[in-house]
Amino acid sequence: MNEKEIAELRRRFRADHSNITAVRGCYVNEKREVVAEFRQSMTMCSREESEQILALLKKSLSGTLGKNLAEIEFETQQVVSGEEHALLMALRKSGLDDDDAVHEFFRRTIEATNMEGNYLILLAHDNYDVPYRSKDGESEGRDSEEVFSYIVCSLCPIKLTKPQLGFHVNENRFCNIAADWVVSAPELGFLFPAFDDRATNIYSALYYTKDLAENHGEFVDAIFKCPVPMPAAAQRESFGAVLSESVAEDCSFDVVHAVHEQMSGMIADHRENRDIEPLKLSKTQVKELLETCGVADERVSRFEERYDETFGEDTTLSPAALVGAKQLELTTPDVVIRVNPERADLVKTEVIDGRRYILIRADEGVELNGVPIAIRD
Repeated sequence: MNEKEIAELRRRFRADHSNITAVRGCYVNEKREVVAEFRQSMTMCSREESEQILALLKKSLSGTLGKNLAEIEFETQQVVSGEEHALLMALRKSGLDDDDAVHEFFRRTIEATNMEGNYLILLAHDNYDVPYRSKDGESEGRDSEEVFSYIVCSLCPIKLTKPQLGFHVNENRFCNIAADWVVSAPELGFLFPAFDDRATNIYSALYYTKDLAENHGEFVDAIFKCPVPMPAAAQRESFGAVLSESVAEDCSFDVVHAVHEQMSGMIADHRENRDIEPLKLSKTQVKELLETCGVADERVSRFEERYDETFGEDTTLSPAALVGAKQLELTTPDVVIRVNPERADLVKTEVIDGRRYILIRADEGVELNGVPIAIRD
């Protein structure tokens, strides 16, 4: 799936656009006990309640591809005879009316989910009559050639609010508002099947995690039985380790900055060109950049080996998961320096009298805790 297709589905999650007539839910407490299961009709809800439920489901399609969102790919044998895939298809085919399938899904989810405190499992089914669009993206008024039938799932923490002071207008006085349990934005979720080329792809699903450092691997294994996507934070840490260990003494400020500058440039160009396909960074692109920076051939070869060991030979990574495009950050155990990526020329590293220094040119506007300071000759 690409960003444009995800955005098209996200627009479905409004009361006047959605064909979701009901949601299935399961309220689970901190002991993994089912407090309640329910089927709630959207037509019986107020508009405000419907919008709030749809907003929670919509959150499972939010974030950035390669960071919060990852594609889950099923092997052919799983699609043919895999029980995990069969369960997802049963949920979809029945429109969540198959009670046995729904209960089995809830059971597997509860057994595999390590979420602190109480949480809510939300399941919804929608039929999207996909409008025909020409290659330039314009609608031609032709009848739909595809009905995209899909399910979406959100796992939402339920948190206890704090007692607060409120004002009751009708009584014209302040009074205490008691603590209550409220549903929070989902920690994880998914869409099945994928919406590829604006059509159904039962060989794929779109998986969401709110926390970039957590991929909820037990849930992925129980529901999809597929390789677990590496969390974005782990991708960034692992890539940095591969670069540092393989390039070793050649891993200078200039080399790392050049790698990050290229990734930031890729992100900016991708955004400017409004390219709908997900942005990927290949091992070959990084290898070529290291070579242009003068890194020794044996260290470049070592980088290739370590990359293959860590990510896989043909794996591409998302630049958005590896670099923060808004700033450069240099850290020591006691100092953190943040630099505008466009002014990296102000920073250099140097060894003076046997000691290593980070030097920053400061022409004007230097402040300490908001107070302008002078730098004397």
